[in-house]
Amino acid sequence: MNITQNQSVQTARITGIWYLMLAISGILGFMVFHPQIFIAGNPEETLTNLSTLESTARFRLLFEFLIVVSQALAAVWFYRLFKTINEWAAWTLGIWGVVNSVAIMISAISMASAIGIANSSLQALDDKILLIQIFQSIITNAWGVGGLFFGLWLFPMGYIVIKSQRMPIWLGRVIFLGGIGYLLSTVINYMGIDFPYNRILILPATIGEFWMIGYLLIFGIRPVAK
Repeated sequence: MNITQNQSVQTARITGIWYLMLAISGILGFMVFHPQIFIAGNPEETLTNLSTLESTARFRLLFEFLIVVSQALAAVWFYRLFKTINEWAAWTLGIWGVVNSVAIMISAISMASAIGIANSSLQALDDKILLIQIFQSIITNAWGVGGLFFGLWLFPMGYIVIKSQRMPIWLGRVIFLGGIGYLLSTVINYMGIDFPYNRILILPATIGEFWMIGYLLIFGIRPVAK
């Protein structure tokens, strides 16, 4: 490999590290810790959890911070990796990735506020329950609307992979399909449609993202075809 290719592989592996951190923090934060604290449709129990399990709640908040940071850094490093291949698509990928990070930042702010209110001695119990319900709704919708941009950033990612062929072409196709799935899942959810297979729509995105992480970390990126 020449110096330029070595640099590209190094950039790809750093990108993979940030993407892996995003995946790990998302799984631990949203799938492991979140259900222990935030109970959908039950602000009273959520308030109790925020008070009695404050350390767990703060761990949940810490993982939300990690999601915000790793999402933003992954977006920036993807731009750096792909800018010489297709600068317009790389900019789009970076911008949409950062917007998704901002959406999750709103969730983190609401989460921090909910923890503060739950452990405050200033508000009456009924006021606390109402505020927790509001913040819980903001958290849920920040993630829900953020799904739009998490789907959108997969489109330029998949497009660049397909067109450049510097990664497996089917990786690009699966990621592109995952973007469509995220958008459809979000729209179906907010239309209030009872679709039992809604979660299956984001399965291609999950497969594509872990495939992308593995490829970035193990292989990096292929050299330019001569």
